[in-house]
Order: sequence, then structure tokens, then C-alpha cells
Amino acid sequence: MAKAEILQRIKSQKVVALIRADSPDSLLECARALLAGGLGIIELTMTTPNAIEVLARVSRELPGITLGLGTVLDAGVAAEGIAAGAKFIVTPCVRPDVIAACKRLDVPILAGALTPTEVVSSTEMGADVIKIFPAEFFGPAYIKSLKGPFPKIEFMPTGGVTPQTVGDFLRAGAFATAAGSSLIAPAALKARDWPQVTARAREFVEAAARA
Repeated sequence: MAKAEILQRIKSQKVVALIRADSPDSLLECARALLAGGLGIIELTMTTPNAIEVLARVSRELPGITLGLGTVLDAGVAAEGIAAGAKFIVTPCVRPDVIAACKRLDVPILAGALTPTEVVSSTEMGADVIKIFPAEFFGPAYIKSLKGPFPKIEFMPTGGVTPQTVGDFLRAGAFATAAGSSLIAPAALKARDWPQVTARAREFVEAAARA
């Protein structure tokens, strides 16, 4: 899948599901539940035990899911994730070596940043999308403020994204959003309450569509 197609999928989906899974089976079932609710873009975090192995298995068994690897802090991990099937890479902060590795491998890189200087620096290094993190402390108004001087830069707020706020973030100019525990409650993941995950995914999808 070409880089442009992956980025377009993320933009069209509007919501990336952030998952910290505890096993391959858990991620597979959670991914199916999200897909049933209309969400097919997943970022598996490196805080997941054996994240690369989990990602590889899910990539093989659920090719319809666009699966990325998040919380990536070094180029070696980025390359491992891509080799295992990651379609995009996400960092929580500015990581020049990770951006460079993704550019070299022609894979979308969503680079974490917060301040205007970090935003510009990451963009100049080659980041495709800037992940504004942690967004919950600034809200949609911060995205709108950043789009003023940086209208051509794409932003993906992470943190504080809920069915009540996702539309505000999108209307403020966000390229897409990312949601973790507000989408997949830790208790639901632990209890394998997949109907709850599906229902919550539908809430996000409907709220994003209204925006």
C-alpha cells in the first residue's frame, strides 16, 4: 500500500484507535470489535508486551486493518515494526532518527510534538503528520491556533479525544484524531467486553461523521 493511500485512509477514517494490548488474541478480538463499529485504523503501542510479535500476527491474520506502531522512540524499532507489517509509525515526541528512517523506507510518520517550534522542526525533518500530544491540556482551540500560522501542516491531536470532543477537534482543522482509553476502556479490554468496544467505536464514528 502506497504512503499516500495510507494517509488518505487515516484522514478518511478520522479516528485512530490507540491500543495497549496484553496478548495477540486480545488485540485480534479488539480489532474485530473496532472494525464492527466502523473503525479500521489501529495504532498498537510499544508499551504492549512483545509488541512487534503481536503486530506481526495481527497483520497476517487481519489484513483489512490498517495497523501502525506507536510510542516508537528509535529507528531500529521503527524498522522492526515496518518489517513486521506496520503501515505507519507514530512517535510521542520529536525523534529525528525515527523520522529519517520512515522517510528512507517510504512509510508514513506521525511525529509527536507540542510547541510551534517542535511542529516546524518535525515538519522540516519530513514528518507527514504532527501528532499533538498531550492534546487534553489545550483542547481544540490549540489546533485552531496552530492552523493559523501553519495552514499546510496536518495535525492529529491525541489525548482528550472523546465522542463529545472529536467533532470540535476536526472542525478546528485536525487531519484526524487518536483515542485510547476513551475509546477502549481498560476494564472492557480486560473483561473482553467486545460489544462495549463496538458500541463505543460507533459513537466515535457517528460523532466524527457529524463534524
